[in-house]
Amino acid sequence: MNINPISSLRGIINIPSDKSISHRSVMFGSLALGTTTIYNFLMGDDCLSTIQCFRALGIPISIDGTTVVVHGKGMHGLSAPNDLLDCGNSGTTVRLLSGILAAQNFDVALTGDASIQKRPMKRVIEPLRQMGADLNAAKDNFCPIHIKPSKLTGITYHSPVASAQVKSCLLLAGLYGSSPTTVVEPSVSRDHTERMLGAFGATLTRQDTAVTVVPCEELYATDITVPGDISSAAFFMVAGLITPDSDITIKNVGINPTRKGILDVLLQMGGDITVFNEKIVCGEPVCDLRVRSSKLHGTTIGGSIIPTLIDEIPILAVAACLAEGKTVIQDAAELKVKESNRIAALHSELSKMGADITPTEDGLIVNGIKALHGAELNSFDDHRIAMSLAIAACNASSSSAIYNADCVKISFPNFYELLHEITTRE
Repeated sequence: MNINPISSLRGIINIPSDKSISHRSVMFGSLALGTTTIYNFLMGDDCLSTIQCFRALGIPISIDGTTVVVHGKGMHGLSAPNDLLDCGNSGTTVRLLSGILAAQNFDVALTGDASIQKRPMKRVIEPLRQMGADLNAAKDNFCPIHIKPSKLTGITYHSPVASAQVKSCLLLAGLYGSSPTTVVEPSVSRDHTERMLGAFGATLTRQDTAVTVVPCEELYATDITVPGDISSAAFFMVAGLITPDSDITIKNVGINPTRKGILDVLLQMGGDITVFNEKIVCGEPVCDLRVRSSKLHGTTIGGSIIPTLIDEIPILAVAACLAEGKTVIQDAAELKVKESNRIAALHSELSKMGADITPTEDGLIVNGIKALHGAELNSFDDHRIAMSLAIAACNASSSSAIYNADCVKISFPNFYELLHEITTRE
């Protein structure tokens, strides 16, 4: 895809629904008794993979536009699929499903595309085995994962990484345990699972960075309205800040405290962002954001804020390229095991555009420059890399080409169309 420089961004936009919440709403609705209606569901490839898997597990699910209706059969209502469960490119699907399926009474196997088959699964396999689960995986770390029936026992697990996927996997398995399960993280990861499981009738308690789930007889259906995804909003937040003469409003953005690190950091960098129309929707805080062109300055990003913005670091790196001074991103080694090695990808592709960017073991060091130039760029089939490069290309001095740019459909199917709608060109 060819992308030309733009002169400004202006308009009011709605961004896609939250991917994390969309995944979980289908999963929990499938395990609940009764009918769960999900409004404003994200029709991206990853979330559709979750629907496909639960249909294969015997759950009737209908789709009408962005409304999804899940006819849940209860915690013990899943049935054996006829084949491998294909999770596509979705790490959330495979990791959370591993926790659910570890307690079922049938054999099952999970796999995914070539990218998923390279992503580490030992982080969920090892603690599930501590609970008594019977799992086998390729090289003990990769998909496909084969799961056999077992009885689970609650554990206290000290996770070496702050990962919502690890935490959610173990909490879901813990619903089926013989005793409570506690997950202790080094810092708090996104908490959509805890919020939503409580709404479906589970009992959870939290203390500092620990969350405990009590074994549950049943979950009960409840309707869900999914807010806009702040991870998707982040691309337009940064675009509005770094593109001259820009003024955009982003509607209906979820600002869960465990997800809004991107907002906090951009404000810290001097971004002109106004938060308004704040409200609570299905237990999640939501707002509108007005974003205007700003002179950004460098900052240091690390520590406990990293889990709240790990998916937004690619676009933060783009902001850092055009900010004044040095930005240091640290404590983010998790970037190496996303859809691509995002540290390597950002260094490789932004350097082609003239960025002063240095990779480190756990992040990046970026020295801001006055301008980027166009280049031939590779997305590495990573949706967040593709969108970050697109925003960088819009602010380059000449045209760029992004290869495999359509991978954005994983989380943001209409990204390029929306960008075009609010763009003005010289």
